[in-house]
Order: sequence, then structure tokens, then C-alpha cells
Amino acid sequence: MDDVAIRIEGISKQYFIGGKQKSFDRFGDQVVDILGSPFRRAGKLLRGQATGAAELDESIWALKNITFDISFGEAIGIIGSNGAGKSTLLKILSQITDPTEGYIDIYGRVGSLLEVGTGFHPELTGRENIFLNGAILGMGQAEIKSKFDQIVEFAEIDKFIDTPVKHYSSGMYVRLAFSVAAHLDPEILLVDEVLAVGDAKFQRKSLGKMNDVTKKGRTVLFVSHNMALIQAFCERGIYLEEGRIAAIGPMNEVINTYLKTLEKKESQDLSIRQDRKGKGDVKLTAVEVVDGEGVAGNPIKVGQPVSFKLTLSELPKKDIWCRFSLKDEIGHSVVAFNSKTAGAEDTYSDKLGNSYICKVEELLLIPGRYRIDVSIYGSGGEEQDSIDAAAFLDVLPGDVRGRPLGIPKRKQTNVYFPHKWVKPDYS
Repeated sequence: MDDVAIRIEGISKQYFIGGKQKSFDRFGDQVVDILGSPFRRAGKLLRGQATGAAELDESIWALKNITFDISFGEAIGIIGSNGAGKSTLLKILSQITDPTEGYIDIYGRVGSLLEVGTGFHPELTGRENIFLNGAILGMGQAEIKSKFDQIVEFAEIDKFIDTPVKHYSSGMYVRLAFSVAAHLDPEILLVDEVLAVGDAKFQRKSLGKMNDVTKKGRTVLFVSHNMALIQAFCERGIYLEEGRIAAIGPMNEVINTYLKTLEKKESQDLSIRQDRKGKGDVKLTAVEVVDGEGVAGNPIKVGQPVSFKLTLSELPKKDIWCRFSLKDEIGHSVVAFNSKTAGAEDTYSDKLGNSYICKVEELLLIPGRYRIDVSIYGSGGEEQDSIDAAAFLDVLPGDVRGRPLGIPKRKQTNVYFPHKWVKPDYS
């Protein structure tokens, strides 16, 4: 078809992951293990645990039998839980990695922004990296020069354009990387969650630029966990779950399917949830919502005290900290809590057990349902574990300091501020 920008047919991607590495106290033990390895592999085949050499090691399918077409000028949103295969799909489209099965036909030049600084050489300056990225996209120097001033102005890094990018902050990186990818006129633009690194002002600029790109007949594939953002920008969506297409169609319908799936996971034991990311040295095993009487369970009335108890797989070390956020029905973040930032009233100690408890004296959320996303971090800020929709919080009508607060006919906000109306002073 003449209007097809990307045709994806039966794409699958398999990764082989090694088991836990063995350690040996003696050289003789290592020799015995090596000599016994062929027999263990043969045993797998005889027991039917593997049908060939490729199955003798543990493997996962990051993508399985993905098929769909994308037309020129479409803005497609790709959503799904952690580990669903979203980033893997974009890497295959960017030709960073090859598919194990299937094929892709791409009709046009591809510009991609998959992670901060993708394609940048840290020792080169911003100016040099602009020309390097342009050359990678197949552009000549004259064409790059004609867009150079626009790229620098959009990225807002004119003072640092001749500084090696290894000295850039993450925000400067992402601004320049996005500006290069968007201004060098690719027919197809691939954008991962990286836009979350930028500030609100830059995100608005970026979305405006992507809108301009689609109006020119270009194609955009946008991966994001921000449902409000992706709903506003994309008309059609794809929901990936465990490497397969779970839903495809109008963006609103795809988002609804995804959110309903998240709610079904609420009853699952967190210790066996697979839709998580992080190193995994420490894992989240439970999330409890506790009312003011110390009773676990939902719902909680607005205006009442509530506590959130996060349980880990082991005793947290001093350098382990947690962050959790409450998100509304379309995945828009309402409020976040961070144990790393200490307050004067905190009494937490890592000697108190393998749990974090965050106490809120007065719940000031509009009645409705909110999901709880949790992340656990270690020293240096590396992510140990992260789970979307680890639990849900149901907020019932109540009163805040004597003022009744019910279910709104049309929910336009999520947070309530205690307030009072006062008589004007005419004196």
C-alpha cells in the first residue's frame, strides 16, 4: 500500500539469559562441573525439557509474533507494563538489534530517541554530535547546516554547544538529542519514555514539535507510561503484554483495556509478578493500605488518616530507599512520596524491619480510585525493583475539617485543599 510507512510482519525477539553464575572454592570443583555439563544438557533433551541446542539455556521471548501496519502521518502510542517489549520493538525498528523471526519494511528515513544521549559520542561537543547524528541519518553537511541554528535554539544550549557532551546534565542531553532527531526531518520518528527526563516546559515544546512533524506527513511512534500525555497526542494505540499485542485500535479504547488489566493484577502476589524492572537484589513483596485505626484494607474516606506499608524481600540497607506515587484513572501522577528526603518528623530506622511505613495524617484526594506505583532504589540511585499498579487506593466521600466532600459529577481535579470563606473587612 502506498500510504504504509512501516509494515511489521510476525516479529519475534528471543534473548538467552544465563542462569546464576556458579562459584567454586577449588579448581577441581570447576573441572568436575565442566566435565559434567554435557551429561546435564543431554538429560534435558531426554526429559523433553529442550528440543534443540537453543533451548538448553534459559531464554525469554521479549516479543512474539507482532504484526501490524503504520500509515504515513500517524501518531501511534505504544503502552504496556514494565518488560512488555515496548523498548525492544523500537530498538528493532531503529535497527539497533535484529529480530529473531519475522521482517520489517520501513519506507523512509528513521530518527530515533530511545534513551538519553543515544548516538552521541561523549568526547565530542554538542556541535560535533549534531553533524555526527545528521551523517548517521544520511544527511549532507549543507542540509545539516541549514537546520543547525533551529536545533540549537530549540535545545536551549547555545552557551554549551562547543562543550563536550560528557559534561552535559541529563536535561541538556535529552533536549539536544530530541532537537536533533526532530529537526533533521526523518520520515519516521521513534520516541521512547526519555521525554520524562525533561521539565514541563520542554515536554510541551517537544509535543508541539511532534505535532508539527505529523502535520507534515511524518510518522511518530511514541512509548510512554503517561496515559494522559499519550492520550492527548495519539489517535491510535498498541498495548503490549508479555511481548504480544493485547489490544490495538483507537487510543482511548486501548488505554481502557490496559487499565482494566492493571486492576486485575491487584489480586496477584507481588512476589511472583513478572511485570517489573530493576536489578532485583531487593524486591517489593507487599503493599498495604492501613486506616487510622490500624486496620489494613480499602476504602479510606477523604479527610481521614491513612498509612502505606511497603514490605521488601529482605532487611533494607542504609542505602536502600523507596518512592511511590498515586496515579488517577488515566495514569496521571497526582502525588509522590520519597523516603530518601528526610523530614523533621520522620522516625524511620533501618533497624525496624523490612518495611517502610508512610503515614498521611489527612487524605486530601477527591473520591475515586487511585493506583499505587512503587520503585525501590539502591546506592547511586540504581533501580532495584519497580512495579506499576502494585496496589490500589479507593477514596470514599467524607469531610475535610467539617466541609462535606462527595463524588463529583464531573471529575476535573484530584486534590482537595482545605480552605475557608471569610467575610470581607470593610473597615
